[in-house]
Amino acid sequence: MKFHGFRPALAVAAFALALGSAPAASAQTADHTLPSDARFYVDPSSDAAMQALTDVKSGDLRDALTMAELASWPEATWFTSGTPDQVSQQVSALMRRAALERSVPTLVAYDIPLRDCGQYSSGGATSDAAYQQWIAAFAAAIGQARAVVILEPDALANLPQDCGPTTDPTGALTAARMADLRYAVSVLKAQPGTSVYLDAGNSQWHAVGDIAQRLIDADVADTQGFSLNVSNYQPTDQTDHYGTWVSKCIWFATQGPSWAIGHASWCASQYYSSAAPNDGLPGDSVSSTDPSTWHWTDDWFTQNTAAAPVSALTHFVVDTSRNGLGAWTPPAGTSYPDPQTWCNPPDRGIGARPTANTSVPLADAYLYIKTIGQSDGGCTRGTVGPGDPVYGGTVDPAAGAWWPEQALTLANNAVPALGLNLPLR
Repeated sequence: MKFHGFRPALAVAAFALALGSAPAASAQTADHTLPSDARFYVDPSSDAAMQALTDVKSGDLRDALTMAELASWPEATWFTSGTPDQVSQQVSALMRRAALERSVPTLVAYDIPLRDCGQYSSGGATSDAAYQQWIAAFAAAIGQARAVVILEPDALANLPQDCGPTTDPTGALTAARMADLRYAVSVLKAQPGTSVYLDAGNSQWHAVGDIAQRLIDADVADTQGFSLNVSNYQPTDQTDHYGTWVSKCIWFATQGPSWAIGHASWCASQYYSSAAPNDGLPGDSVSSTDPSTWHWTDDWFTQNTAAAPVSALTHFVVDTSRNGLGAWTPPAGTSYPDPQTWCNPPDRGIGARPTANTSVPLADAYLYIKTIGQSDGGCTRGTVGPGDPVYGGTVDPAAGAWWPEQALTLANNAVPALGLNLPLR
């Protein structure tokens, strides 16, 4: 009997775990569809693995075991900067490691110009030409091996036109953003084993028809699908529900009845009043996102997309890295000018384990896309700051920085509870 899948020597030594070689991935095919039995790449030098080593050295064996459990599960690798040569080398190195482990890596391309509207995760390529050179090198380095690519989190959901009234007055920046995404899709889809997912925000952001139209405009038809809930906390069942609506709306506006073609905005959305149904026409959306009203949306899609064959519907993946307890609501008696519920909310937990076998027809995989334990940035909840009132006025680590306390909280609150990812061979 032989264990395999997770090989951080620190946890092996500390807890006498006999770990062997990594699991075999599915046989490679020239197909963009992700196999349901895909095994995802586990980085033996992840932040969690290094934290486990630190905890062992300090004698915190309980915390070390928790971090070792976290580190045994696959997470995405983010590529956020560098020259074309540098990103090519970085991607090539990851692909070699994954090949040795016989596993499927998940890569996040995150270098779009004007990233995050210049806020917490600002950065990105300095020009559209620089970005296109970067993403072409990124794609070429993947080669023909099996890989999953999450393409530019928030780039569609947070277009330059959404950044503020003075950011893109002529629309030129938004048009360039869409051109960059279409170019990225074209070079990534040329890799025969790459499953590409255009990021589409989360279920509490854009209305169904709005994000569906943006996906259509970015050539989602040339990808494997779209990604949802990246770095967010919305529950998996609600995200699956929303994703299915988005997929059906794409069909409605591109392959549905002749009168519907080009009219994604007519799709019903998650924004409903509990008092009355919405007929799906422009202007019907209201501010409520209460899932108890979502049956009205279901009714609209039943009436208008029943003819859609499952084979014609766009697939999606869901980030379950931090949504085990759902989204955070500030406790009663507290009041913040801007609760920033997306930004380092307290007492959250890891969600469903990564798998390509979701049992949801259109959900290709549940993935840990956000690196669990990395900060969302310095959150002030709309106060003068600089500290985060939720954490007693302590200043949160910068966006992307490792935060051991947060990692431990997320791991301890995991739903279902964490354990070592040690399938037997």
